[in-house]
Amino acid sequence: MKKKWFQETLQNKIIILDGATGTELQNYGMKAGYCPEFLNIEYPEMVKKLYKSYIDAGSMIISANTFGANRAKLEEYNLQDKIVEINEIAITLAKDLIKDNSVKVFASISSTGIMMEPIGAADFDVIYKIFREQAEILSKTDVDGIIIETMTDIKEMKAAIIAFQEITNLPIIASMTFQGDGRSVTGTDPKTAAIILDGFGLDAIGVNCSVGPERLYDFVKDISSFCSTNLFVQSNAGLPKLIGNKTVFDASPEYMLDYYKKYNDLGVNIFGGCCGTTPNHIKVFADYFKDKSPIKRNIDEYLNFSYFASRSSYARIGNPEIVKMLGERINPNALKRIKEDIMEYKTLNIRKEAVAQVEAGATMLDVNVGVGTIDEAIMMKKAILAVENVVNVPLSIDTTDLHALEEGLKAYSGKAFVNSVMGKEESLHKVLPIVKKYGAGVLGLTLDEDGIPDNAERRFQIAEKIVNTAISYGIKKKDIFIDTLVLTASAEQKTVMETVKTIQLVKDKLGVNTTLGLSNISFGLPNRNSINTAFLSMCIAAGLDMPIINPMSNEIKNTILAASVLTNRDKNAEKYIEFNLKNSNISSSTTSKLPEKDLTEDEKLYNAILNGQLEDIEDIISNYDKTSNKTPLKIINEILIPAITEVGDLYEKGVYFLPQLIMSADTMKKAVSILNAKIDHSTIESIGKIVIATVKNDIHDIGKNIVSVLLENNGFEIIDLGKDVSQEEILKIAIESNADIVALSALMTTTMLEMKKTINLLRDNNININIMVGGAVVTPEFANEMGVFYSKDAVGAVKMAKHIIENR
Repeated sequence: MKKKWFQETLQNKIIILDGATGTELQNYGMKAGYCPEFLNIEYPEMVKKLYKSYIDAGSMIISANTFGANRAKLEEYNLQDKIVEINEIAITLAKDLIKDNSVKVFASISSTGIMMEPIGAADFDVIYKIFREQAEILSKTDVDGIIIETMTDIKEMKAAIIAFQEITNLPIIASMTFQGDGRSVTGTDPKTAAIILDGFGLDAIGVNCSVGPERLYDFVKDISSFCSTNLFVQSNAGLPKLIGNKTVFDASPEYMLDYYKKYNDLGVNIFGGCCGTTPNHIKVFADYFKDKSPIKRNIDEYLNFSYFASRSSYARIGNPEIVKMLGERINPNALKRIKEDIMEYKTLNIRKEAVAQVEAGATMLDVNVGVGTIDEAIMMKKAILAVENVVNVPLSIDTTDLHALEEGLKAYSGKAFVNSVMGKEESLHKVLPIVKKYGAGVLGLTLDEDGIPDNAERRFQIAEKIVNTAISYGIKKKDIFIDTLVLTASAEQKTVMETVKTIQLVKDKLGVNTTLGLSNISFGLPNRNSINTAFLSMCIAAGLDMPIINPMSNEIKNTILAASVLTNRDKNAEKYIEFNLKNSNISSSTTSKLPEKDLTEDEKLYNAILNGQLEDIEDIISNYDKTSNKTPLKIINEILIPAITEVGDLYEKGVYFLPQLIMSADTMKKAVSILNAKIDHSTIESIGKIVIATVKNDIHDIGKNIVSVLLENNGFEIIDLGKDVSQEEILKIAIESNADIVALSALMTTTMLEMKKTINLLRDNNININIMVGGAVVTPEFANEMGVFYSKDAVGAVKMAKHIIENR
């Protein structure tokens, strides 16, 4: 019923949400460092005053004061035992003000503050259980909906969505926040985020907080073209500025409204505000949009294609796109070395094969770890995390083991492709609910309880059954692929054309995309590539969109591109010409790169850091020691530090993202630890000594921790004081340690003032120490005003620290 209200309202009206909670509560007198959600218990009138101000301003939906009311965040204030009371009272306080139900109350949900694998240590289940607990509490209240907001990690967002969708049947809207470079902290851009979120069937998706209304326009435009659901925006009132002793957001209601009108033109029909917005902002928005009708977006182009995504990139599949390749080589039946990896629960060759296939042009990679004697669920999770760390293409999770399938989907950050479901009743009703739960796409095999039919008509009937059943589970048609199945021509020659005919039937009558395991066609025959390429051309002509193949074969790639030209999928033959010009001097059968065995030991060690080979680094160093006369210190200075420096450069260029940065940093840390045990430290001086801390009343330390690791990896001695550190403690340790640099972090607008106080205290005591600042709310302008050094991220912090030491 509550979902129905939301959707019906959007048919006729533009919905106005509320504005900022935190900055308004500060204006009401909430002290820095105080848990905002605890106000529900200690100062309920303050919370009710906030709610009423937005109701009076014209909000149609207000957000309950539950933003950080999950167990993980409340533990930071030692309030975890109050979790039920805090959530329940937040809803009750709002409902008490709305006797006629004219305004709805949505529970605000946000991050746990815990980093998930592969960036952090927490796995999916840990985070999911935290959100599930809050969902169970809220489901017993009279809350009208859920708004999941200010998320920076798409994987944590997925965990939150799944928890609330499982427990409630409420409308759920969800929004990410992005940095000025157009990506979330963990590397997801707006287009990719939209594709991933759209798979969950949410009531609306959007963007909040971020970088102010002007820069937000590009993010909103990207999202609007890459999803099929409703859109919403809750912008900051600009970026925070510290004026005197007060944090100020200077975007006026009228200034923001000018941009909200532009968002509305893009099809955004739900508006609210984030940090710095006030009831005055909401009133201006409500007054303007009250007589406006919702704008309907044209999403036909989006619906014409299938989209899959990794954490940081996406793939578009379907006519008239060029035929794409799904790489098949991470499979124990394809390569002996892959099987050996799997048997030993290792991933070295899996990772190498992933990189090689992507370099060869694979659009997506199939991951199959099915070896009968192992725990497939454990190995699937390990393989997905490993592959995700070395390539940015979407992944296909290939298994018949339902537990392994779910573990793979939990581990994956992006929108996955499930390989596969059959036309059997048991398979349909066990696999498809899992596909829907995790917002994935699915490959349907045209076989059922009677096996693989020998004619196209019967295979089509199975395909139709799969498509219809998947749609009945809420899986979008565009996320369904059909594999019409190919039998070997040497044994089942008469069925070869039935496979081709079925592809054409599926494309013409069902309108879904198709895939096919190609190589089986030539099994048992000589010159297999000739059979494979001839059959591939026939299938592409019939409408094949993404064959499952070996992407290392240039002959296969040339066939795909040639067929794409002939079927009008490669306009002006651009890709065909480009490929053949580039590969005119390369053998037609395979591509090649310098084998690992031909690399020097220095290059192997360098690459281990560059590629984040945490699992292998101990063996690599052990082998290195057997062939090299370099001292441990020389190894660190001449190989490891240049390697981690290149990692930083790749991160700054947008080639690497936070997961790769962290994996390389962890590999570096382990390598240095191994080598440090062999060094006489009495003879060594560090580059410099840095005291680092998150300032008083700020309980966020994820960014600070990343900075610490990178600084330490680059030769600095780090004294990490943690989070919520008083200015007096920072001063004391800086003096006692004779530090070269004090690095301060702040992620909350409320703690910018505390950072200013800490800087002033250090200055007042006439300590000759350089000060470096950073964090989500810290700006170059603030740093300039305070006369300190600024870094926007961890890589920049390393460069800045080196610059400070070199010029002291």
